[in-house]
Amino acid sequence: MALALLDVTPLRSSRKFRGLWLGRAFSGFGSQMTIVVVMFQVWQLTGSTVWTGAVGLAQALPVIGFGLFAGSVVDRADRRRVYLAAQTGQAICALILAVQGFLGHFPVYGVLLLIAAESCFVTVGGPASRTFIPRLLPESQLPAELALNHISFQAAMLIGPAVGGLVLAWLGVGGCYLIDAITFGLAFLGAFGLPPMPPDRDAARPGLGGVLDGLRFLISHRVVRAALLTDLAATVLAMPISLFPQVNAEKFGNDPRTLGLFLSAIAVGGVLASVFSGTFTRRSRLGLVMLVASATWGAALALFGVVPGAWLGLCCLVIAGAADTISVVARGTIVQAGTPDHLRGRVSAAEQIVGQAGPDIGNLRAGLVARLTSGPVALLSGGLTCLAAVALVGATTRELRN
Repeated sequence: MALALLDVTPLRSSRKFRGLWLGRAFSGFGSQMTIVVVMFQVWQLTGSTVWTGAVGLAQALPVIGFGLFAGSVVDRADRRRVYLAAQTGQAICALILAVQGFLGHFPVYGVLLLIAAESCFVTVGGPASRTFIPRLLPESQLPAELALNHISFQAAMLIGPAVGGLVLAWLGVGGCYLIDAITFGLAFLGAFGLPPMPPDRDAARPGLGGVLDGLRFLISHRVVRAALLTDLAATVLAMPISLFPQVNAEKFGNDPRTLGLFLSAIAVGGVLASVFSGTFTRRSRLGLVMLVASATWGAALALFGVVPGAWLGLCCLVIAGAADTISVVARGTIVQAGTPDHLRGRVSAAEQIVGQAGPDIGNLRAGLVARLTSGPVALLSGGLTCLAAVALVGATTRELRN
């Protein structure tokens, strides 16, 4: 039974990793709180869903537009210094947001510019932090590290928004942003004790040349390419979030209580998979694990579109959430283990772009299909298409299966 539970060996064996993980867990919690606060403030300022939708756009555009260039910068500099600078930049943005929150009367476009500026620092800091682990832990502990990171993310996603709402009612917008700034400071302290991490002797070429080198590696390395394509298949073809309100209205009487449970069910599945992650992080054929988990994600969401009762639907979403966590951990291990150190910044940046842009595109695709048909049809067709795409990737990439 002990072997089936979350493997905490990385936390026990490495003090430096333990500090980094705790700092990132706190900053992730603060970021989930801020999601609620930003949406609330923008809605209070405008009363417009167009402006609240623009919040996601402000966060996504820097990652998509500058991600690969940021990865090239990470591969040419001391990665620890890059990460510390990024955390400092995020903390400063959060402090400015706190000041405007306390003062009030700040224009909405100013809030969005600050959110976009903070996202620019995320674009640099995210790939930098992903390059630390292979230098801090042995390769055999990479799956356990990714499972630990994922459970902290899932816990923040479960608790952060709820706490954010309570703090918002207690301290107001400025107080929430101030707490977010403090969590970035904790992430800074967690990484401050890391050793210097200078670039590999094969450092990235400056400018566009370094970006093109990263793209050539992604195209030529069959296993890493297949891992990222599998993730794109799961998110672009079967992302269900934008369909939840329509499915709830069409199948479950538009009950707001049911709608609220949909996202929670996915998070519950993710937490359960993380708690029992020892069942798959200790396996050797993680490529096959990733393929099966991605196919399970698609199948569970297809079933969610056709099952008759709310409880059966919630069970499907719990299974989907668990499958997503297993796939994310397996994919991250494959990408980190298959990428040379001097390219890890650029490949991590590409992984971040896929992880952020894929769900956004998938939600847009699902919404368009549902507008032409219905929510259940969009879920069923998306899940089955995801299954077919994952099967195609697995059939054409023997190295990934093995």
